Amino acid sequence: MDYVKKQNNKKINQITQKKTMKKNLLTVLICCGLLSCTQQYESADYRVVPLPQEITLNEEADGFELNLNTSIAYPAGDETMQRNAAFLAEYIKEKCGLELQTTDEQKKKNTILLSTSYSSENKEAYELTVTDDKVTINGASPAGVFYGIQTLRKALPVASDNILLPAVVINDAPRFPYRGAHFDVSRHFFTVDSVKRFIDMLALHNINRFHWHLTDDQGWRIEIKKYPELTTISSYRPETVIGRNTDKYDGIPHDGSYTQEECREIVKYAAERHITVIPEIDLPGHMQAALAAYPHLGCTGGPYEVWKMWGVSENVLCAGNDQTLRFIEDILNEVIDIFPSEYIHVGGDECPKTRWEKCPKCQARIKDLGLKDDAKHSAEMYLQSYIISHAEKFLNSKGRQIIGWDEILEGGLAPNATVHSWRGIEGAIAAARQGHNSIMSPTTFMYFDYYQSKDTEHEPLAIGGYVPVEKVYSFEPIPDVLTPEERKHIIGVQANLWTEYVPTYKHVEYMELPRMAALCEVQWTMPEKKNYDDFKQRLAGLVKMYDIKEYNYAKHLFDVEVAFAPDNENKAIVATLSTIDNAPVYYTTDGSEPTTSSKRYTEPVAITENCTFTAKAIRATGESRSISEEISFNKATAKTITMLQPINKPYSFNGAGTLVDGLKGNMNYKTGRWIGFYRNDMEAVIDLDKTMHINSVTLHTCVEKGDWIFDARGFIVSVSNDGENYTEVFNEAYEPMKESDPNQIYKHALPFPETEARYVKIKALVEHNIPQWHGGRGNCGFLFVDEIIIE
Repeated sequence: MDYVKKQNNKKINQITQKKTMKKNLLTVLICCGLLSCTQQYESADYRVVPLPQEITLNEEADGFELNLNTSIAYPAGDETMQRNAAFLAEYIKEKCGLELQTTDEQKKKNTILLSTSYSSENKEAYELTVTDDKVTINGASPAGVFYGIQTLRKALPVASDNILLPAVVINDAPRFPYRGAHFDVSRHFFTVDSVKRFIDMLALHNINRFHWHLTDDQGWRIEIKKYPELTTISSYRPETVIGRNTDKYDGIPHDGSYTQEECREIVKYAAERHITVIPEIDLPGHMQAALAAYPHLGCTGGPYEVWKMWGVSENVLCAGNDQTLRFIEDILNEVIDIFPSEYIHVGGDECPKTRWEKCPKCQARIKDLGLKDDAKHSAEMYLQSYIISHAEKFLNSKGRQIIGWDEILEGGLAPNATVHSWRGIEGAIAAARQGHNSIMSPTTFMYFDYYQSKDTEHEPLAIGGYVPVEKVYSFEPIPDVLTPEERKHIIGVQANLWTEYVPTYKHVEYMELPRMAALCEVQWTMPEKKNYDDFKQRLAGLVKMYDIKEYNYAKHLFDVEVAFAPDNENKAIVATLSTIDNAPVYYTTDGSEPTTSSKRYTEPVAITENCTFTAKAIRATGESRSISEEISFNKATAKTITMLQPINKPYSFNGAGTLVDGLKGNMNYKTGRWIGFYRNDMEAVIDLDKTMHINSVTLHTCVEKGDWIFDARGFIVSVSNDGENYTEVFNEAYEPMKESDPNQIYKHALPFPETEARYVKIKALVEHNIPQWHGGRGNCGFLFVDEIIIE
């Protein structure tokens, strides 16, 4: 990768020198009044996002000069390729200001030739060849040509004159056939024009599947002619809850739906850009909006209303009602008439069984089918599998296949189903081992409704969590635990955007970009070619496209990145700073706003006392946002810590050092300021380096009961002078949390008689049996801790 970058720069310099020699001759002519002045030469850079698999520069050739006389040629009589040519002409005009002609005349010089004669088993593969005379984009299909066009589009400089394309051969093909992005228009409705703009973003990022989430508890968005009240009633809610399910509502009606013709318009618009639209009709749960119009399909008969709050409604389709089965078939029958995609998404997630457990019709259905509880699943889970299988058989009879969220694994997987794994990667692993295809969309990497900055106070409201660009980029979709044969069943990756807290399209773009850039490289580029630092450098070029398109992208990557780490040897917290473009960074330690008169960062900064560390990048084009952290020292800070029980791997972040780095967390437990424990207690030993007088330990826990994160059930503190023989100095047990206990950060001060000790062992007890009032009752809860304070 570095070699290609260096060779690319070397080649550009060589060509520039040649062009400079020519320009020197031109200068003589200009001075004689024989020629007018020319502009400086600009070069293309093929190291785009996503990074092509193979870039080979031609050292012997000068390269191709793009100018107003360049034409774009496509095969005569091929409408799809003619459209590809029109797209390329539009892209070049947009970025370079040059209006090029498209033609079916196959010129030999000064042309960009589009062709589909490239031989590859991967139909999205292409070869991009640049010589002195022409540019050839040769795809294994029109889709392959389209992706070659995207590479050329992104490689071009933002210039209008004297544009050079260095001679090159690029051989490229995507890693995964399914490269998806999900857009929820149910919680908040978005116009047809906004959906088209979203599709344009997908095209820019080589994404080929648009997962369109059209129905949910809070609104039904697609016209179904047999059930007209789905749009006249189910698409409307009189108001919306404010914030995260507060007791306040905005009093503003919210509605909107798409006609079937508008849906076909979207399908056509996407198909022209080689994107398949996959509709989602979520069933049998997430159906309260539909029940508002057709209450007889629910277990209680209603009345129901389109839900005004967020979350998961217990009102689901009645699985024991034969009319429910006909309703599902009727809906899907109209959906497949609109959407030609092989896949139809049926949701299948988050379907509470509480209504079914009490519903006579559902219990009768369970009895008729002979469904019974077992060690793995309840009879009601098997009943859900029956509903999903019914939907699948209907779709199969129409030549279609289903995708469902990983809950469709519960109660047995429908025979031909593809699993969308969102609650982690375990669903995909289980599906692959059963011989089913799977798509990776784990929350911890691929949920774009999560915060992308730790500074949540200055961010638009999000559902929670923390998924920055680097986290997205780090995702490896194929688990090591799978065999080579099983790995073939991981067919793709998708990021999801749920819009409970995303009410405007401008906000949509902010949540998607530039995380979508990291996503597309995970989807497209082979893992051995990925490098995050290199990606950030290339991203700067893609951002120019964002600016041209006037996308409202998040600019966190242009802020200062700060990593704090304890230095046990020097008893310091070391701050390491960086920026995406190596911009000058200035910092202060007294909380004041940095200026160019402040200390300039040149090497890692060792912090040995309490301070407010603030930093910002100051560029010629403007200043970044300031980052600021309070660092507090105590007797445990920067000391050696040893874990006696493991940290939960998905929430290990920076490991045990997080507990002694002088930094406290906020209510977002996914920022890396907290570490999590699950199925085992937190137990750690801190070496204070020498015997000290101590009389208390303080810890903070983060509680988010909806995510199964509970307070500790107790604490035990023991001390030692030799690290082997410990004396217990504090032991206190707590009652299980009540439903009324708030989600918040809990401070636990653990005092004990003053004693002398070098080693301090702290044990925090995890909730091993979630109380009965909770949906996760009987399971183990998570425990999150941010800092151990010893005084």
